[in-house]
Amino acid sequence: MPGFLTIRRVAPVIATALALLSAGAIADDPVATLPSETPATFTPRTEVFDYVKREEMIPMRDGVKLKTFILVPKGATGAPMLMTRTPYNASSKVLRFNSPNLAAVVPQMNDTAVAAGYIIVYQDVRGKYGSEGDYVMNRPLIGPLNPTGNDHATDTYDTIEWLVKNVPESNGRVATIGGSYDGYTTVMSTVRPHPALKAAVPFAPMVDGWIGDDWFHNGAFRQDGMLQYTYDQEATRESKVKWWSGVYDSYDEFLRAGNAGNLAVSRGLEQLGFWRAVSTHTSYDAYWQHQAVDKLLANEPVTVPMMIVAGLFDQEDIYGGPALNKALAPKDPEGRFVHLVLGPWNHGQGRRDARSLGPMQYEGDTGRWFRRTVMQPFLDHYLKDGPKPGTPRVLVYETGANQWHRLDHWPRACTAGCPEPARDLYLQGGGRLGFDRAQADAAPYDEYVSDPAKPVPYRLRPIVPTYAPESTWGEWLVDDQRHVASRTDVLVYTTEPLKEPLRVAGEPYARLYASTSGSDADWVVKLIDVWPDEVPESPKLGGYQQMLSADVLRGRFREDFSVAKPIAPNKVLPYRIRLPHVSHTFLPGHRIMVQVQSSWFPLYDRNPQTFVPNIMFAPPESYAKATHRVWRSKEYPTAIELPVID
Repeated sequence: MPGFLTIRRVAPVIATALALLSAGAIADDPVATLPSETPATFTPRTEVFDYVKREEMIPMRDGVKLKTFILVPKGATGAPMLMTRTPYNASSKVLRFNSPNLAAVVPQMNDTAVAAGYIIVYQDVRGKYGSEGDYVMNRPLIGPLNPTGNDHATDTYDTIEWLVKNVPESNGRVATIGGSYDGYTTVMSTVRPHPALKAAVPFAPMVDGWIGDDWFHNGAFRQDGMLQYTYDQEATRESKVKWWSGVYDSYDEFLRAGNAGNLAVSRGLEQLGFWRAVSTHTSYDAYWQHQAVDKLLANEPVTVPMMIVAGLFDQEDIYGGPALNKALAPKDPEGRFVHLVLGPWNHGQGRRDARSLGPMQYEGDTGRWFRRTVMQPFLDHYLKDGPKPGTPRVLVYETGANQWHRLDHWPRACTAGCPEPARDLYLQGGGRLGFDRAQADAAPYDEYVSDPAKPVPYRLRPIVPTYAPESTWGEWLVDDQRHVASRTDVLVYTTEPLKEPLRVAGEPYARLYASTSGSDADWVVKLIDVWPDEVPESPKLGGYQQMLSADVLRGRFREDFSVAKPIAPNKVLPYRIRLPHVSHTFLPGHRIMVQVQSSWFPLYDRNPQTFVPNIMFAPPESYAKATHRVWRSKEYPTAIELPVID
């Protein structure tokens, strides 16, 4: 019997325990009498590690100490140092994998530097994780917005000063590197730099948060992603408090909130200084202008060789890299210091595997090729006296044709001041698009009703929250646009299938003539490559509407970014909308498409279409339907200024 067998087996154990108790072998508190299993000190065995990790608290000029990790290859001597300053937890950056091999430990961005024997340095910026001091989002340079006497430039200077004196394995030369916010700190390191700073490689740097990077695009607030980011970054020093949702589809969550201010308050963001600043400074006022990195650096001497690395499909900071190059290149006429790399990448993808983006396939791993063939020789030249690398002023990838180009200037074609001026691609009647100027038309405009209650989604729904594990947020700039092309509040214009390849290289502009029955409006313009109906080698791309370049302009800023003004109802007005840079060839059989709409939700907050002082806090009654007209007549010839290379 099972029960009987169980009792027979347990009984001797019980008897033994009782005997021990009676003999006093087990005290009243058995745990207290057991020897400790944790020694007072423990020394890890690291003999097999190929590097030594040091943790330091490096003092700044004001006495604040910054947590710094220094990874030194074993046996290193006369090695250069590659440093990243980050708000994203330096401790986790130096433990990508728990491995005895340095190449596995540090982020992929550093793979070539590790192979070249570099010392790798990661540091928490002041106020984050292990560093002392207070945290200020995108801490401005010392000046009108920062009277403290310290900024990212001074902190970098002080850190390098300490490193060159206290890392005996180094050769006393340092380069800074990093992407996104770390790209911002990399750029800041070049302002009044330490003499030991020999090179800088900013990936996808945040440069102007109002014009076209993280926070706004031409006045329209990028609410989805940025509210969450602000919450995670500023609520706690170690980013322990995370944004919560409870709604799977972000479209529903943001629509129910009504406006960005309501959603922010529901999460407690009014306690955070950066949100208070963003929600107050909604125009391009002194707050934004005094921290526009490209404008600030345009007033500084260029003394540090810089390789600016940007992505043509950067979903977060698509403006920064090209804008920084535009500001600095004229200060370096011989091309000795300023270099621009434009890859077929999303946000910082050049730091990682870059064989594809969404359904778009490239020729091999473009990220690894760049790091090995272009970036590392650049670093070695300045930090190890390596051979002159022949770094081009501009290295740009041409999508469509899938090939790299070494150029002596960028943009290759543009609207003014370039050897190859842009060509106008006109909106025409019947949804047509062509290079012929519009003629007299019985219906000189196309119109649609924009309803804030049913905004145009920027992605196919459901829209997974930006930072959810299953999110494909990094791919949305190459999404198929057929999901909105059939909506009645989206205008669509298309060329005939091309008979010859058409190459574009530069910065397109939309020259829009439009009117609205409301007193405010957003204008979204998208440049699209429409694939042939059949693509035998990749059937899923049949008819694919591949977005190449798109952006939004908040109508209230059509005259002056720094001053919001109501739009005169039913009056035809000109709008000029800068679109992100393109480097692409439309292949034979493909068609060019332009889409125009007035919402891009929930990535951008809704324009109520009734003028209010601050859209962040627009009251419910201000949201109203409006009839928008896009004009394409001889008098009002709406067109895309397309940077065509003949």
